[in-house]
Amino acid sequence: MAKVVPDGWRELDASGAAERELATLTLLERGLPAAYTVYHGVHWTRLDHGFSIYGDIDFVVVNAAGDLLAIEQRSGFLEEGEHGLVTRHKGRNRNVAVGIARSRHALQTRLAARLGIGPDEHAPRVEYLLYCPDHFVRQAHTAGIEPERIVDAAVRDKLVPRIQAILPPGEPAARAHEVHRFLRDEIKLEADVSARLGMARERVTRVAGGLTQWARSLDFAPYRLRVVGTAGSGKTQLALAEYRAAIDAGRRPLYVCFNRPLADHLAAIAPEGGMACTFHHLCERVLAAHGERPDYARADAFDAMIARAGELEVPPDLRFDTLIVDEGQDFSPDWATQLWRHAGDDARRIWLEDPMQNLYARAPIDLPGWVTLRARSNFRSPRPVVRMLQALLPEAEHIEAASPFEADEVELLVYDAEHTLTQRVKEAIRLCFAAGFHAGDVAIISWRGREQSELLRHDRLGANALRSFTGQYDLLGQPEYSGGDVLIESVYRFKGQSAPAVILAEVDFDTLDERALRKLFVGATRAMMKLVLVVSERAAVQLRARLAQGYHA
Repeated sequence: MAKVVPDGWRELDASGAAERELATLTLLERGLPAAYTVYHGVHWTRLDHGFSIYGDIDFVVVNAAGDLLAIEQRSGFLEEGEHGLVTRHKGRNRNVAVGIARSRHALQTRLAARLGIGPDEHAPRVEYLLYCPDHFVRQAHTAGIEPERIVDAAVRDKLVPRIQAILPPGEPAARAHEVHRFLRDEIKLEADVSARLGMARERVTRVAGGLTQWARSLDFAPYRLRVVGTAGSGKTQLALAEYRAAIDAGRRPLYVCFNRPLADHLAAIAPEGGMACTFHHLCERVLAAHGERPDYARADAFDAMIARAGELEVPPDLRFDTLIVDEGQDFSPDWATQLWRHAGDDARRIWLEDPMQNLYARAPIDLPGWVTLRARSNFRSPRPVVRMLQALLPEAEHIEAASPFEADEVELLVYDAEHTLTQRVKEAIRLCFAAGFHAGDVAIISWRGREQSELLRHDRLGANALRSFTGQYDLLGQPEYSGGDVLIESVYRFKGQSAPAVILAEVDFDTLDERALRKLFVGATRAMMKLVLVVSERAAVQLRARLAQGYHA
């Protein structure tokens, strides 16, 4: 498969000529072998209302030797006359052959100047091709272009073979590096991560919304739906859609999960009229309704609170018409039994879970008579992250890469006696910044819990101040964070959330067993666009071995 530069074109929604050029990019990427690189300007020159790299050149294909093939694509219909093929642009006729010749000459001249090639020296070849997928060229002999350099509607399925015939793969040459540098400068490749992130959030939200449509299109009574969905499949979107629909219908919804940050997040974005909280907070509310308070001084304070809440009558204001349970894999059967008391027999009940995110070794909940919907497509994580996980996961836990982002490959940094953990994490932060991410886009996730983490003891790493949970809550019950720009959390607290760039650090295990694999899965799937793993030496050995085995399976 050919490499396409710049990346980011898959995320675009386009129409007209841009849409046709995106289709051509897909064809070139899939049809040409890895010896070729395809440069394009589909959206990088959009401010100029055009889609070309230089002049009339829409694509430049480069082989291993550094030779080039300039392709002009003309979508729609062309006019043929005594002066050859003509297009109309801003009310004026433009001769296609003249435009190609002018752009090709300019490209050759600038390339030669960049490489410092004199008149008598051998320069890279610059071939050309006209691609008009919607037009049948009737008079090729008068087109002003050699017939073998035209791929029209009659032979559009031969585009890739024609390219390879004109520009064979070639043998690797040193000058190819300078050719690539030249082309990158020509199309002014400046990675606008913020723009791509905006597209990512919008596009991923849209495609992941499919789960919401499927689940809410089901009609059965009583409504008891269990969704077993992988990370990034749209479970939280479904929860929010159900929550809003209940309020719109005049019902009161209850959203319950295990993770406090996730509950706080949903409570912040959900409309008024329901309740979003953790299971422990719900039990605390039951006690408060009866004038009681948990004794947090006890070693078993939380277990005692849950047990006491189960003994007390549920007050009317804590009974709901819709019950949504998120992170169901973290709930015990006893907790589920208590939850049913907060919903009437005719209440809609939705149970959302992902067994691969079970970090507390809970036994699966038995829900007899419930309809089960399985969702294996991950829309959030970039495809390199999913490919890595596919190589590690057993077949029974197979997930599908459905993100529109190819993004960067997963980067792995090893810490050992020579390279300390903090040095490697600082290097990982630099990698994220170099890729165009800002401090607010980056999240450092510690493999270890809050008490065992070395990283969570730091308030800064190099020039970067860290933003971490202080363990305290304000008067409104919101978590308090230290000052800083780069967020740092444990994998347990960050479960259910995501960030554009994730550094999963302090990864350390003797054996990549089921528990370690689940923690790796949870941490890795938090990344929306970039993932860097900072792992111990012994963990790296096992991880690389498993990946090599999985990729060759």
